[in-house]
Amino acid sequence: MILDKNSAKKTAELLLQINAIKLSPENPFTWASGWKSPIYCDNRIILSYPKIRNYVREELAKQVEKLYGKPDVIAGVATGAIGVGILVAEALGLPFIYVRPEPKSHGRQNQIEGQLNPGQTVVVIEDLISTGKSSLNAVKALKEAKAEVKGMVAIFSYGFSAATENFSESGLELHTLSDYAHLIEQASDTHYIKEEQLQTLLQWRENPAEWKTE
Repeated sequence: MILDKNSAKKTAELLLQINAIKLSPENPFTWASGWKSPIYCDNRIILSYPKIRNYVREELAKQVEKLYGKPDVIAGVATGAIGVGILVAEALGLPFIYVRPEPKSHGRQNQIEGQLNPGQTVVVIEDLISTGKSSLNAVKALKEAKAEVKGMVAIFSYGFSAATENFSESGLELHTLSDYAHLIEQASDTHYIKEEQLQTLLQWRENPAEWKTE
């Protein structure tokens, strides 16, 4: 869910500006899943741009406070959301932890790194939502550690129906600074893309798993 349309479009503009999001309808990317896609998102690039990094930090922190007040702990999902999660925790003056995809195979075999006590309230920070499975895997680990997970706030979502269904089934609330719909609107409004490219991007979004270029 998007809380603020202006913030959503501004975030999309900044992500395009630094190539954290790239749009390439004519020469699509291949995702790890094998999907062909006219969009590629790597929000870790934000960390290299102080002004944009600070903007994202403040917007995420504002949303966390507006939605949940101040939780006991901020959690980032490894590895993409560790950096931005630390920024949000710092902005709110809160402890930070991060969650691995699975427990380490050595040492203390931690899946959750940092201090988390049973019963503490947690808000999870993510950088990118596709189907939501890896994000919800982190939430599962936190709940198994007896944390009270209040919700998740992310930078960007592709808006896939699979993610909507997965979060609905989990009962967890998801909010994002921006999403695919606002990205395409911003790219079109600023003439970042041409009309024929717009149609290609809209077609991909309708059925990304089966989409192919002409």
